[in-house]
Amino acid sequence: MGCLHSQEKLHFAITPYFFSLIDRNDPNCPIRKQVIPRAAETHISPEERRDPMNEDGQMPVPGIVRRYPDRVLFLVTNVCASYCRYCTRARLVSNAQHYNFRPSYEEGLDYIRKTPAIRDVLLSGGDPLLLPDHKIDFLIKELRTIPHVEFIRIGTRVPIFLPQRITQDLCNIFAQYGPIWLSIHTNHPKECTQEMKQACKKLLTSTVVLGNQSVLLRGVNDDPQVMRSLCHKLISFGVHPYYLHQCDLVAGNSHFRTSVKKGIEIIEQLRGHTTGYAVPQYVIDTPGGKGKVLIHPETIVRVTDSGYILRNFRGEECLYPMH
Repeated sequence: MGCLHSQEKLHFAITPYFFSLIDRNDPNCPIRKQVIPRAAETHISPEERRDPMNEDGQMPVPGIVRRYPDRVLFLVTNVCASYCRYCTRARLVSNAQHYNFRPSYEEGLDYIRKTPAIRDVLLSGGDPLLLPDHKIDFLIKELRTIPHVEFIRIGTRVPIFLPQRITQDLCNIFAQYGPIWLSIHTNHPKECTQEMKQACKKLLTSTVVLGNQSVLLRGVNDDPQVMRSLCHKLISFGVHPYYLHQCDLVAGNSHFRTSVKKGIEIIEQLRGHTTGYAVPQYVIDTPGGKGKVLIHPETIVRVTDSGYILRNFRGEECLYPMH
């Protein structure tokens, strides 16, 4: 096991609003665990890396990560409203590790313009919604002028960390250039407050499509009942539970990671026990930047001459005939 000082991994920052959600009488509060530093961050397992998805090695130009043929990740800021202790980009956000990230919007946009295969752009960082309105407007407007860009997404935790940022002026920008797909990041039902609900309502009336990406975190949401409650709340807010991510192999994250078996168990307890719209896809973002892999419970028990023996959500086997 290696060791590093927590403050050299990721600076500490939390909004007053999100801090108010912490149960100060509960040392295991799921809100507390996500944002308050712990000594466990100083322990580094051998498999953990500063850049586990090799984003730095897949940048054709600074700030553009291209892992798939038709889409890019456009890193536009290194600042977040609060810093998640399990952050995949701890090397970049908050500049605690002296990464000195300086986004070049024009260089990134120029690369996208000159690459016709790119049809999908994800704005991320950091949190793009912390940029001033005029910069958000500029980026979306420029992307909309590129004929081959069909799909604009933004990754954000602002509706959870700072729902007050979702102003009418911001929503008007989205409405002007929509549809815009917003991938928000909610991990526990306690985060689904009335303030978050109102922020989502504003976004939904502004041609924004809302999806959620959760990270499976030990002691936070690694429980089928907790995850079901989260997914139900998201659906009631008009947010589609899209992904459940296995926690990445970032240096200092081993105390957050569960087994893959636990993730499969959670999906098994969701499928058939709630509407399909409320069941996220369980994925692992593979080390080295090989891309996301969908992980799911085995439903084909075996294949016979008669057909496929399938297992349903109750564990019952049934035959689907071979054609």
